[in-house]
Amino acid sequence: MTVSRHTQEGFSLTELMIVVAIIGVLAAIAIPNFLKSQARAKQSEAKNNLVAIHTNEIAYFAEYNGYIDDFNAIGFAVTGSSQRYYYELGKAKSGTLPPGCTASTLDAVTATGFTAVAIANLDNDATCDVWTINEQKNLVNVTNDVSS
Repeated sequence: MTVSRHTQEGFSLTELMIVVAIIGVLAAIAIPNFLKSQARAKQSEAKNNLVAIHTNEIAYFAEYNGYIDDFNAIGFAVTGSSQRYYYELGKAKSGTLPPGCTASTLDAVTATGFTAVAIANLDNDATCDVWTINEQKNLVNVTNDVSS
């Protein structure tokens, strides 16, 4: 009668440490890219809302032959609980100015033109993300918080 011997096989500590090191390197590469992509996606809130402000101002201009700095008058309101941006249009303000950001001096409204501004701090650093749009529908990222 022969007794068979079963050998137990598994991974050595060295092999496990190599796998953990590889996962760490991949995470170090992937996580910053993911966070940058996530911040770029958050910027779409500003772009969409500024285009909405532009559309509403153009409609107001068509009816009253002038622009106005009143979000209620143009029918603009930000909805949802996850508002990231603070909006300015002359005297009109919407949202809460993010910590570390200052109010803009770029916003302006006259009878013949306007500039609306969106401000946010997407990654809680010293740089604030600032977007503007005017009556010509020129959408500009004045200060890009994603690239810094």
